[in-house]
This record gives sequence, C-alpha cells and structure tokens, in this order.
Amino acid sequence: MIIAMNEQPNIVVLGGGTGSFTLLSGLKRYTSNLTALVNMSDDGGSTGVLRDELGVLPPGDVRQCLVALSETDHVRDLFTYRFDEGSLDGHSFGNLFISAVEKMTDSFEKAIEVASEVLRTKGRVIPITLQDSKLIVETKSGLRIEGEHKIGHMKIEDQRPKVFFDKATSVNSEAKRAIMNADVVVIAPGNLYGSLAPALIVDGVGDALAKTKAKVVQIVNLVTKPGQTDGFTVSDYVDEIERFCGKTGIVDYAVFNTDEPTKTMLDKYVADGELMIEFDLEDLDTKLYNAVGLPLIDKSPIVVDPKDKIAHRRTFIRHDSDLTAREIMKIYFS
Repeated sequence: MIIAMNEQPNIVVLGGGTGSFTLLSGLKRYTSNLTALVNMSDDGGSTGVLRDELGVLPPGDVRQCLVALSETDHVRDLFTYRFDEGSLDGHSFGNLFISAVEKMTDSFEKAIEVASEVLRTKGRVIPITLQDSKLIVETKSGLRIEGEHKIGHMKIEDQRPKVFFDKATSVNSEAKRAIMNADVVVIAPGNLYGSLAPALIVDGVGDALAKTKAKVVQIVNLVTKPGQTDGFTVSDYVDEIERFCGKTGIVDYAVFNTDEPTKTMLDKYVADGELMIEFDLEDLDTKLYNAVGLPLIDKSPIVVDPKDKIAHRRTFIRHDSDLTAREIMKIYFS
C-alpha cells in the first residue's frame, strides 16, 4: 500500500504500553502524521521506582511509544537497553534518560521533546495529562485497589468496577487538540482497567472523542483477562470503553480478531485462564458502530528481554502490526 504525501491521514493512537507500540510500529509505514496519546498512570517496574524515588512522571509507556516511532535503529536499541546488575538493575536506559531530562528542565514535555530529537521519531508523543495521580478501582462490595500495576494484574471481585483517580485530573490541552484535529483516533488494545481506563477517564477526553469529526476506531483485545473480563465478548469491550468515556456512540468502528493462535500460544494462554475473545455477529449487526472481523494475530516468535523484571506479566499474544495498520488505513479511505 503506497500512500501519497497529500493523502497521509492524521492518526492519533490513544492508550499506552505494548498495544500502542504495536499499532504505531505498523502505522508509521503508511503515514508521517502520527500522534501517540499516552496514559500517565504506569507505576510498575522501572517506571514505578523512578516515580517513587525521583518524583517524576511515568516514563515507561512514553518511552515505548517514542521507540516505536523512532527512525534510528541504534538509538532505539539504546533506549530499550536494560541494566541487569548494580543499583540500576531492571532500569531501561530510556526511562533514565527521560527522567533525567525532566529533572534537569523541570518539564516532562521538554523531556519528551529532547528524547524525540535523539530518537528521530516519525510523529509525536503526548501525555494524556500532565497531572500526577494514582489510579483507583472500587468494586461494588467496597474493595479498593490502588495503583495501575496492581489493578492491571490482580483479580477484581466483580466486573465493570468503578475506575477513578485519587485527585481531579484534566486532559492536556495538546492532547485534546490532537483528538479534535485528527482524521482517525485509534483506541489501542491493552489492559482494560490498567492501561485504557486511565487514558479515557481523564476529564475532557470523553468530551473530545464525542465532539471530534475523526473516525474513532477501537482495536479490540485478543484475549480476556482472568478475574477481570472473563466471558467478555467484542461488544462488552466496546461498552466498557464507552463507559470510561462517559458517553455512548463514541466508537465508530470496532476491529476484532477472528483468527486462532498457534497451539503453543493457545496452550499457554488457556493454562493462564486467558481465552480468545468471542463475538456474536448477530449481536454486532445491531450496534451503531461498524464491526470488522479479521485474522489479526501476529504469529511470529516474540523475543523476551531477560532483564525485564516484569516480563512475565506482559502480554505475548499480539496483533499483527502491519495487518492492523492496513485495516485502519482502509477505514480512513472508506
């Protein structure tokens, strides 16, 4: 697919972590007008340590998006390098770099700008908010879970819990402007309560998504999360996204997977209680959004960084970045 410069759409990817990384890696082949809007609630691994010890905003998901958009192989490898000994054990160089520039300039935005220059990124990375806050989930029984990392990886007593921040959090004006000026806004796949919710419940994000003239495309997750989304179908995921936004009718297209993983992948995920997300075509036909089913699983081997202290908690079944990007481009041109 060759896209002329004057036909390259302005695409915004909203989310954080591996889901955004995958989409950005594919989309940058088809457009230079890319913006990643990243949630600011990450508190696990290297990022969590830096937040606690230095009082900085979370660099981890921002780093992943910057690396995805980078045009420089060696520097990209440098930003993903993890130390495996000494006091820096478990830290990635990219996280340290971003945090160092933030401390030096007293500006997280400046830190992203400098990292973008070093990495020669094809596109922009913008934090969804510049306010430091803690993510909280509260169940109907009153169980209160605090912190994005804990929320993303523990069983929640009931489905569709209340999700909020410990303080008022408003959308970054640059992030809002990006949504309003976009041709397509893509809601990335990711942990529903630990990654997507903290991007969408920020005050002002739902309103911007409701008002933008952009096509809003949700890339639905591949598998369920045990103890959180057991039994969820494609339409359940879309419903939760719109609940986070506080608006119905936000999503214009829901792109979901119809493929089966390899036996090795399937055995691992079934053993962990993660099952392929099911879909009911008759039910989807009744929805206001367009439901698009495609074989989207990336079946190439995934390389695990042994220095990553929380690698065992990361998702290793992923969308095919190129196929997913091509579908987003088709939606833009439709």
